[in-house]
Amino acid sequence: MRDLRAADHLLLRLAAELALPEGAFGCTHLVRDDRPRVVLSVAVDSPAVHGAARAWLAAQGYEVAAGVPDDAGRAVLYPGSDALTGTLTVAELLSRSAIDRVTVLGAGEPPAPGTAVLTRDHVRPQWQDGELVLAVMPAVGGTLCPFEVPDPTPCCADH
Repeated sequence: MRDLRAADHLLLRLAAELALPEGAFGCTHLVRDDRPRVVLSVAVDSPAVHGAARAWLAAQGYEVAAGVPDDAGRAVLYPGSDALTGTLTVAELLSRSAIDRVTVLGAGEPPAPGTAVLTRDHVRPQWQDGELVLAVMPAVGGTLCPFEVPDPTPCCADH
């Protein structure tokens, strides 16, 4: 797979069709080798559910391998991700989800807990040193928004 948006949709479809449990994680990983691509990883506590996810992906025609390609995946499915819609404070975002930390691009300090985050219903944190971290950027009126936009322009989608 070569596009993040398609990978997101595949993970969301997998979660819906298999009714993955709330504690499941589904991530995308950019592989930059002689065959650049986006790969998926799914982590669940149940070996049976994990096996079902692997079988579902294989039945869809995808190559399935053991392990994860790196430890810096971009989380699409994670506990609380469904609750991150509309405008939330940083504190609400952290308390409602598995996100451990919020960082503001270009800032040396973390945002104040009461700072509003315009989620645009698209919150994709990344794993960094074992923590799920959401990168945000300044937006209108002293608010913040996730760095990743829901519908990137085609010229930027492959970077």
